[in-house]
Amino acid sequence: MLDAAPTHFSWLLLALLTLLATVTRLSRGRLQVMPGLFCLWTFFLLLAVADWLSFRVAVWLFAAFSFLALREFFSLVDIRLQDRWGLLGAYFSILFMTYFIHTDWYGMFIISIPVYTFLLIPLLISLGGGEMRGAVFSIGVIDLGLFLFAFCMGHIAYLTFFSVRMAMLLILSVTYCDLICRLHSERRSFAGYLVATATTVVFATLLSSWTGIPRVHSIVLGILIPFLVYCGNFTWRPLEEDLGISSERLEPGRGGLLHSLKAYLFSAPVVFHYLRWFLHWGDL
Repeated sequence: MLDAAPTHFSWLLLALLTLLATVTRLSRGRLQVMPGLFCLWTFFLLLAVADWLSFRVAVWLFAAFSFLALREFFSLVDIRLQDRWGLLGAYFSILFMTYFIHTDWYGMFIISIPVYTFLLIPLLISLGGGEMRGAVFSIGVIDLGLFLFAFCMGHIAYLTFFSVRMAMLLILSVTYCDLICRLHSERRSFAGYLVATATTVVFATLLSSWTGIPRVHSIVLGILIPFLVYCGNFTWRPLEEDLGISSERLEPGRGGLLHSLKAYLFSAPVVFHYLRWFLHWGDL
């Protein structure tokens, strides 16, 4: 990891989020807070563990989190009983991808799901036997879920390996931009996007010395992250409608976690690869 010493900031935010979640639970619905609180709390729990305990422990907690997201996604689609081998292969692929992050084996991480698992799933679906009608749909659903909620989310875990502080910047920036996007979703106001971009640029630039990201790249990321968040929200909207997820009524296990993660679908992999390329992590 690049961070020289742990930071109290991860535990401070985790404590504040825990307090907010507790008050919300005790209010029994009378207190409305920002959506995605559970997702944000989970991310900062994982960051705090990586920062103060061990990244080796945190990365497997990330794997469990990806498993929950993938299971929620599969519960919303019509998967045939004979596709169980494909589902089992999808869940096991999270373990292999996480192992490659755990050992900093970037070459295998980057192809583990988009190449090998994507080839393995059709084979496992075929081994399931039975009626082949619907096989193309099953393969597409399983591969899509793996790509979005295992592979894309895995980039956050890998970013944490290099720098907990950079991962914090990503998560806080995405959370803020997603909140602005939600506030302006009905009006589709371009002003909301400009506000999110300007604020994120200032935020990332002020924290440049703390995160270790050069100022010029902090500015670029401040411009890039709001755009990626809006792309993720826009792309997920028709998928959410097709899955029957209602943003007005997000129930646990029925789309709530997926709704919270949609802002990371573009931002997590793109920001990771931007930083890896320009900060020359591949040479470390």
